[in-house]
Order: sequence, then structure tokens, then C-alpha cells
Amino acid sequence: MAANLYPNGALRPYLAVLAGRFQLMLQYRAAALAGFATQCWFGVIRILVFAAFYAGGAAGQPLSLRDAVTYTWLGQAFLAFLPWNADPDVADMVRSGAVAYERLRPVDTYAWWYARALAWSTARVLPRAALMVAFASVLLPLVGLGKWSLPPPPTWSAAGLFAVSALGMILLSAALTVILNVIMTATMSDRGANTLAAPFVNLFSGMIIPLAFFPDALRPFLRAQPIAGLVDIPFTIYFGGLTGADAWRAIALQAVWVVVLVLAGRWWLERALGRLQIQGG
Repeated sequence: MAANLYPNGALRPYLAVLAGRFQLMLQYRAAALAGFATQCWFGVIRILVFAAFYAGGAAGQPLSLRDAVTYTWLGQAFLAFLPWNADPDVADMVRSGAVAYERLRPVDTYAWWYARALAWSTARVLPRAALMVAFASVLLPLVGLGKWSLPPPPTWSAAGLFAVSALGMILLSAALTVILNVIMTATMSDRGANTLAAPFVNLFSGMIIPLAFFPDALRPFLRAQPIAGLVDIPFTIYFGGLTGADAWRAIALQAVWVVVLVLAGRWWLERALGRLQIQGG
């Protein structure tokens, strides 16, 4: 499966697929604009729900209304990092049987799929995130809605820690996407993986309900599982809910899960591809 990794340029094929797919995905400007508009709409709805919740006398909550608004806008900006679906190109290969050809490429299949997943997610996120930041951080204060805007991190330290945690979020998202690809390859169907991924990711990442609102007994377990590193950990670091050593421990947890998921995904992919049978003639 990892036959020839180009000794004189081992990373060249992976950087090529990363750059090529990134540029390809950036061409879908209409999709980026439509996604931005949709995410603005749902962001406003979520903020109205939070505003009604806090206006109803929700005292002593683990997040302030300001933090909940920040959490919401960040969630809408980075929504495309959530691995709701497997790579659509891999799904097409599974449906057509062309996934068998992946065994013939002179590259490491896991690294190839991981690079594709990185490009797919980052190219979808960057234009939408830029538009969302311009809307929530610049436009809303200009029209007198600063109370509902996206504020900057409270300190330079929080901004730096968020940048490190955001990198962990990106790497974790790609690792989980490849896991979905492997499930499709093992089951020869994209229905099960794609159907189950969205509700699990939405709930356990904190996208639907921030993990801070869950019962105290469940919170440590929810924040220790890998999907928390997609939303709750980086966003909580952004507004200063995790600082100093606590923030670094959370970032280290993201890194550990990236390593675990990459190793598990690589092992599982080897087994899934090894069991493929090519028929016909």
C-alpha cells in the first residue's frame, strides 16, 4: 500500500494533492456565499435562543451571554470543519468500485486521503470564515449591534493559544474524515457512516449545546473525548474560558487524539484495503 514514497521527494505527491484540491475547492464561490448566508441565518437564530434563555433569569450559568454569542459566531465561521460526511470523492469511488485502484497508487494511501481531507475542509472554511468575521466582527458593530458581535480574544495569550488549538482542530477534523472514509471502504457503503456522523459530531462537539451546559458529572468525560477538540476546546480557549496550564492541557489532549486517530485509521485502512476483492475481466 505504501510501495514507493518517492525517495527524492517523499512529500511531493501529498503536497501536490493538497494544493491541487485546495485550489479546486476554492473555485466554488457560489457555494461559499450560499453557505455564508445560511450560517448567518442560523447564527442569528441561535443567538436569539440564547438571548431568550438568559433573559428568562438563567442566573449562575457557566457561560455568560457574551461568551455564548462568541461561541455561536465561531461555530458558524468554522462549521465546515465538522466531519459530518466522508470525502465525497472517496464515496463515489466506493460506490463505483474504483476504490480498489487506490491500492495501485505508488503512494501511502492513508497520507493521500489525509491530505485530501485537509484540503477539502480548509478550502471550504476559509472563504466562509473570512466573510463571517467581516460580518460578525466589523459590520455588526458599525450598525450599532456590537452587543451581538464577535469580539476579539480578550488577551494576546488567548489569541495565541486559540491559534494553536485551531491547528489541532484542523488536524483532528481531517483524521475523523479519514475514519469515515475507512468505514465506507470497509462496509462498501456511504449511508451508514454519513447518517450517523452528523448527530454524533453535532452533539459531542458542543455545536448544538456548549459542553459547559451539560451536567457537572458528565462534563469531564465529554471534554475528554476526541470530538470536543473540534468545537468546545478551541472556542472556550478563544474567549478565555480555558487559560494557562488548563488551555495547554486541552491542546495536548487534542494532539493525543490526533495521533490516536491517525494510527487507528491507518491500521484499519490497511485491513479494509487488504480485504477488497476485485472481480470482473
